[in-house]
Amino acid sequence: RVPPFSGEIRDGYLWGRGAIDMKDTVAVMLATARHFARTGTQPSRDVVLAFLADEEAGGKFGAHWLVEHRPDLFAGVTEAIGEGGGFSFAIDDTRRLYPIENAQRGMAWMELTATGRAGHGSSPNDENAVTDLAESLTRIGRETFPVRLIEPVRALLEEAARLYGVEFDEDDIEGTLERLGPVADFMQVVLRNSANPTMFAAGYQTNVIPGKATARVDGRFLPGHEQELLDTIDRLLLPSVTRRWVNHDIAMETPFDGPLVEAMCEAVRAEDPDGHPVPYCNPGGTDAKAFTHLGIRCFGFKGLKLPHDLDYGRLFHGVDERVPLEGLRFGVRVMTRLWQSC
Repeated sequence: RVPPFSGEIRDGYLWGRGAIDMKDTVAVMLATARHFARTGTQPSRDVVLAFLADEEAGGKFGAHWLVEHRPDLFAGVTEAIGEGGGFSFAIDDTRRLYPIENAQRGMAWMELTATGRAGHGSSPNDENAVTDLAESLTRIGRETFPVRLIEPVRALLEEAARLYGVEFDEDDIEGTLERLGPVADFMQVVLRNSANPTMFAAGYQTNVIPGKATARVDGRFLPGHEQELLDTIDRLLLPSVTRRWVNHDIAMETPFDGPLVEAMCEAVRAEDPDGHPVPYCNPGGTDAKAFTHLGIRCFGFKGLKLPHDLDYGRLFHGVDERVPLEGLRFGVRVMTRLWQSC
């Protein structure tokens, strides 16, 4: 509805590609830094601002490059905050969860290659690379991985159940989710590993059976469950299909405790008394994966308050991406409190 690179303000929103992923967080950080510079306010500790390239492709030329080649830039840094959490999620008309990311699923992007016997398209061929790869991809795409309840997800579900006044039953997660209403959709993606076929390439002419076909799969694994993902993929592949890494990166998790966590929670509650900060596992990944190699504890924290009727999760990489102006102002107030207190 709005030109994607216009940055247009309309109906109380700032519209544009990347508005919530993650130019909103960049804007909040810059506005907070500008406020401190203008007022001469000194934060309680040094703050390193890092604006990095290449995160969407795994950070090879951004965060990972800096960690490998310029770790001196982060000397003394013990904790980091970035994208991936700290946004509001409506429980009802008045109360909100604020999931603060302290875990991420790992990244297992892979390319699958099927090899077979090339031949004429009119002839029978029981070694068709396209057929074998398509069947393998169908198996992967229809696989439902088992529920694996990691601690940040358990803590969020328990708090949501408490706020809804329903029972949390660890032995019946599906039943618990049914009692949690909209939280169920929000949490499904971090209860399991996942693997989704995303790309397919084969052939050059309709009447030629190619000897090779390739595809790509976006795999994600919960902390502690990488091997389960890989074993499952290997079981689903036909013998003619092999896999190689396109991008492979760690899952991460850090305890939901310490002065920074307390400061984030207090900053949210100070600006939103009906807000309830909780731990959270990011279903995707961020540059935090790189910085953990420097021993930095990483959290996802935007401090973004959203309208209850905004389908925030579907706007990532989506159509009509936009962020509420009042949500950004809320984020600056929260971030200012955080920098002054942590």
